[in-house]
Amino acid sequence: MLQLPATEAAAWVPGSPFRLPPPSPASSDFPFLGEAVIPLVNKLQDIFSQLGSSSNIDLPQVAVVGSQSSGKSSVLEALVGRDFLPRGSDICTRRPLVLQLVQTSRRPEDRTELLEWGEFLHVPGRRFTDFGAIRKEIQAETDRELGTNKGISEKQIRLKIFSPNVLNITLVDLPGITKVPVGDQPTDIEARIRTMILTYIKHETCIILAVSPANADLANSDALQMARIADPDGSRTIGVITKLDIMDRGTDARNFLLGNVIPLRLGYIGVVNRCQEDIIAKKSIRDALTYEESFFRSKPVYHNLADRCGIPQLAIRLNTILVQHIKAILPDLKARIGIQLVTLQKELASYGEITESKSGLGALLLNILTKYSQGFQSVVDGKNEEMSTTELSGGARIHYIFQSIFVRSLEEVDPCDDLNNDDIRTAIQNATGPKNVLFVPEVPFELLVRRQIARLLEPSLQCARFIYDELVKISHRCETLELQRFPHLRRRIEEVVASFLREGLSPAETMIGHLIEMEMDYINTSHPAFIGGSKAVEMALNQQRHAKTLASKDVQDLERPSSLPEKQAKARAILARTSAASLTAHEQAAPRVSAAAPEKATTSSEFSYTKKGSSSSGSSWGISSIFSSSEVRQSANGSSKEHVPARSYAEPVQAPLESSFSSIQLREPPATLRASDAQGEQETLEIAVTRLLLKSYYDIVRKNIQDLVPKAIMHFLVNHVKRELHTVFIRKLYRENLFEEMLQEKEDIAVKRKRCKEILRVLQQAAWELDTNFY
Repeated sequence: MLQLPATEAAAWVPGSPFRLPPPSPASSDFPFLGEAVIPLVNKLQDIFSQLGSSSNIDLPQVAVVGSQSSGKSSVLEALVGRDFLPRGSDICTRRPLVLQLVQTSRRPEDRTELLEWGEFLHVPGRRFTDFGAIRKEIQAETDRELGTNKGISEKQIRLKIFSPNVLNITLVDLPGITKVPVGDQPTDIEARIRTMILTYIKHETCIILAVSPANADLANSDALQMARIADPDGSRTIGVITKLDIMDRGTDARNFLLGNVIPLRLGYIGVVNRCQEDIIAKKSIRDALTYEESFFRSKPVYHNLADRCGIPQLAIRLNTILVQHIKAILPDLKARIGIQLVTLQKELASYGEITESKSGLGALLLNILTKYSQGFQSVVDGKNEEMSTTELSGGARIHYIFQSIFVRSLEEVDPCDDLNNDDIRTAIQNATGPKNVLFVPEVPFELLVRRQIARLLEPSLQCARFIYDELVKISHRCETLELQRFPHLRRRIEEVVASFLREGLSPAETMIGHLIEMEMDYINTSHPAFIGGSKAVEMALNQQRHAKTLASKDVQDLERPSSLPEKQAKARAILARTSAASLTAHEQAAPRVSAAAPEKATTSSEFSYTKKGSSSSGSSWGISSIFSSSEVRQSANGSSKEHVPARSYAEPVQAPLESSFSSIQLREPPATLRASDAQGEQETLEIAVTRLLLKSYYDIVRKNIQDLVPKAIMHFLVNHVKRELHTVFIRKLYRENLFEEMLQEKEDIAVKRKRCKEILRVLQQAAWELDTNFY
């Protein structure tokens, strides 16, 4: 309850809606409104003010917002009942003023003058009983920070006023919003003031007291505009309409106070301020309150709005709302302070304490190295406590590289994608030397398959480098806050880890190279998964027969009416004839060769082609490493029946006839020779067989590499680093002559430790106040 001076209490008229009843003798037996919680918040504000801007605990408070000369200072002085704020024609509030109003009490028999005083936080232990001296101290403290010009600052001035004529309220008087810079103010003074105001009113713990003059359009109010930005639904904004007595004749603020223009959940309060003439004439606050009462009494339009008119009603409304607000958020405030206490205790533990003894330094170093090694192993094994739930990390990334990048990339490679038919034909012909190509030789197959196996070396080495990069990233993740204290130790650890990882990468790469060389050095055509020569020939012949069948079918389709469009039918006919011609090229060429050759042609005593109509199982290409030896013997026995001995080299040759014909000149062979463009049925078969053999053997090697390369990387690199990292640390870093050098703290660590202790002390003090005074 707002207690008025004795002179005003005697003038109280029963039934008047604008005056509060005088205090009863028994009123001292009951606590003042907000006596418990508001002083508690005031204590917390004093405690957290020691931290300055570094405090991130938002306490309940009332922020006074308004444009310059909107009447903010008059409202605050009316709530206090004293003149104590700087006055002037331009900007007066240049620093946030945190004003704590503390209600004092006196015994009923004490009839002496009530004592009122003020205290500044920056002048501890001194009481200001002269409110004129309070005004001068505010101005002096502002000038000490900003000079005598018109600059602004976010640094607070904290003032407590003790009086029996006030209710327990805490307000923050913020600089008024100005449009035009004056003095040494920057050109963006308006934006800076708005930003400062938002830093206070944006928090849910802040109640906004938006002050707007009644003689201006409420829709253009700077205070309500700022309040709407921070509090869109108006749930924590109280509107104050000032200067009701100087509105244009015939107008009133009834619609404003009822919230018909801009609604607010906490409503509006209308007040009458002292004008500049009253201030110059030194009109007292008491006289101003008397004038305000008579003004509302003389205006019938405000009679039924008594609870929304006058400074006493504003004080009661502010006190009630602030008490309710504080009670609602104090449990959450207590929880947030507890969380910060735990966080700061962990941070302080990470900074550690300074030790000077050799044994203490050795124990500290050993502890750091052990934690780092254990952290590295836990991240790789997926047992880290700070495991991410948003992305893969540590060992999971290593598994992803092996399976989703390395294995999948090898599976997508076609072993024949960089080999065309001409390359295979050229390799086959080069392998036969000066003889004609009778069958697919073994040399071109091995040459071509080694070429494809060699392609696996680069992706395998690249996989090892990827794993190396991941281990480097993991080493960076193992750095603790404790390690950040010592930059020299951190640098030495990074050097040791980088060197050790490189040492592990080298044997891994060497082993990968050996694996590829092993596969290239021995082409195991006896592998059970290898298709073999007979199977390859059978599959190639089946492919040829299937192609012939399709070609014949297309030719037959041309002889009967087709439902295809004319152009499409012609195109298919041309393709069919071309395919059929190429497939029967060998059969048409054989009679011509037989007619031109001597009747007794020389045949091989060891090999022969399979006759038309014989089974495919009797076919043989004479390669013991690809085809079975039984197939070779069977082929040799079948061909011996048709053996015809060749003519002896000693048989005389008829000398050429002398004639007058001119000599025949041969053209020189070109520098670069390629296989002939004409490709017969036999060459087509040879190419198909070679491709099948290449693909079959490449798949065997690929599976081996997909299995063995990850094993080599894990053994020589990953697991080796996990097992031996701690041992390497001890061998290279745990040396007594290096203790002092490596355990030299960063310059800012001592500052952070001191600051952390200070914040921890403040939070512990605040937690104690909450535990003692709030239940």
